Amino acid sequence: MRSPLVFIIIVNWNGWRDTLACVESCRKLTWLYFRIVVVDNGSNDGSEEFLRRHLKDVEILQSGANLGFAGGCNVGIRHALDRGADYVWLLNNDAIADPDGLTALVDALEGDSTAGIAGSKIYYHDNPRRIWFAGGIWEKGRLRLRHRGANRLDEGEFSAACKMGSVSGCSMLVRSATIREIGLMDESYFLYWEDIGWCAKAWERGYSVLFVPASHIRHKVSTSTVSHSFGQYYYFIRNGYFFLSRHDPLRIPIFSLYNFLFGLKSLIVGNPQPLRGLFRGFVDFHQGKMGPLDPVRTRSAPGQSFG
Repeated sequence: MRSPLVFIIIVNWNGWRDTLACVESCRKLTWLYFRIVVVDNGSNDGSEEFLRRHLKDVEILQSGANLGFAGGCNVGIRHALDRGADYVWLLNNDAIADPDGLTALVDALEGDSTAGIAGSKIYYHDNPRRIWFAGGIWEKGRLRLRHRGANRLDEGEFSAACKMGSVSGCSMLVRSATIREIGLMDESYFLYWEDIGWCAKAWERGYSVLFVPASHIRHKVSTSTVSHSFGQYYYFIRNGYFFLSRHDPLRIPIFSLYNFLFGLKSLIVGNPQPLRGLFRGFVDFHQGKMGPLDPVRTRSAPGQSFG
């Protein structure tokens, strides 16, 4: 039997150094039937030219603008589907894949015909024993929505493969047949929640979502608490409301209360950004505004563009 062909989609936005390291980790994968596609998401730092010069055996696509995470991924996904991909693996450009990372995901989906999406156990890159993500807990109507294992040392409690509400777009393997049925990622989110939304659509169409702990990924995010930008809070809040209104409206009051209390706590310690993001995100949700945040309407424009 023919081994399934996987297209690895890596979106780059002004991050060619991370992208090179990510591609190099893919070259060491034990799964041999793959092609790498790098989508440059309208970079303005010379990334496209540099990547074309140094990755001559990799397909480089240009999106033409910063389309956000979902938009950039969709450019690569369309390319993959047109070229006969059996699976599409979304992999963050600031992630490093362990050699067996893809094999474990393919084996999981090949072994469960009811599953449409599978995701990895993700660790912090600078502390590879500390978990960044071990599956997303979400079940419609159960008023629960959180990540398992976040910021905890891996002591084996998340070592069993299981069905989860969602997995992270940082490392997400999706059947091509599933994509053709549920559609591409929703580009209107622009940043945050698009991966959870995709998983929700899969569940609603009868596909399960698998957490595969044998697939290890290291993600270049800081383990220390950082002060995020207004734009990041804005997208998280606005898109959270849109996700819940579409898939789990009973949770909206709890989501509002939790984030309002978090915003007040941050304001007390001198950080007004969460409360500003909550207010603006809530207003734009009620006005039906999605897509990228208009930098003219905020003084935090440098933090708005994400790849």
